[in-house]
Amino acid sequence: MQSIRTTTLLILTYAVSIGDCHLVPSNVIAADPYVAVLGVAQDGGFPQIGCKKVCCQRAWGDPSSRRHVASLAIVDPVSNERWLIDCTPDFREQLHLLEQICPSKTGLGINGIFLTHAHMGHYTGLMHLGREVLGAKSVPVYAMPRMRAFLETNGPWDQLVSLQQIVVNKMVAGQEIQLNRRLKVVPFPVPHRDEYSETVGFRISGPSKSMIYIPDIDKWERWDVAIEDLLLDCDTALLDATFFDVNELPGRDMSEIPHPFVVETMNRFEVLPPIQKKKVRFIHLNHSNPLLDPESEASAAVVAKGYQLAVEGEKIEL
Repeated sequence: MQSIRTTTLLILTYAVSIGDCHLVPSNVIAADPYVAVLGVAQDGGFPQIGCKKVCCQRAWGDPSSRRHVASLAIVDPVSNERWLIDCTPDFREQLHLLEQICPSKTGLGINGIFLTHAHMGHYTGLMHLGREVLGAKSVPVYAMPRMRAFLETNGPWDQLVSLQQIVVNKMVAGQEIQLNRRLKVVPFPVPHRDEYSETVGFRISGPSKSMIYIPDIDKWERWDVAIEDLLLDCDTALLDATFFDVNELPGRDMSEIPHPFVVETMNRFEVLPPIQKKKVRFIHLNHSNPLLDPESEASAAVVAKGYQLAVEGEKIEL
């Protein structure tokens, strides 16, 4: 009888602590931290500006099929803390989406922003924190050394720094950052087109599960880390799926943008057991990628092989 009372009290305590996170049921399981997927598209979003091809016609005509640029929110529903990974051009809409998932109790409600690199889809949303829009105060932004220097020495980002609208904290590759007592992130370098900054992926760990996030990387074989080893040591892997195959952009030299094609990734993982393949969620899809249509033959083929597609608005438990 005493154990029943204790369990009931624990459930009620969590229910009160969760507060306004109305989409999360008030029970012990729902009190676990989670990652919310705020976007799944490549830097230009879906549909992409100026595209009149078949790939974007559906999205221009049907707003419900549009997708935001790839970004994640790390949420602790008990403490009501929220962190972003990347701040995209769709920051306005994505913050609104996050409010539907777990409303903030005060103001902006962002406890920190972690940046992967200096390509337009991953940091330019910071402009919304400036004096022309939000006029934020001391929002923590975590960046690798070159990324930090880029923000501090180039306009308009240096104005965010000088006005203390953001406070840039330097990350160190492989060094753990403790978000709170239940959550931590670790940045790790990956090869990519690093014109202005390094590029990193992140390992995100909660009390019971962990995730790796690699939205941008060059070909897997250019990395000195075996992606299969990381799959063994995580519960979910959100991986770069910018292009489905080599035929996706006719007339374009794909070597200039050397992401791993989805078909290449699946071929590489062919020898893996189903339990490892199931961890993979493909994300960061170019507007030309047929995986943006969940009814496409390509999407059906990916699912049939045991993989998953990241879904905007989904929550993944940590």
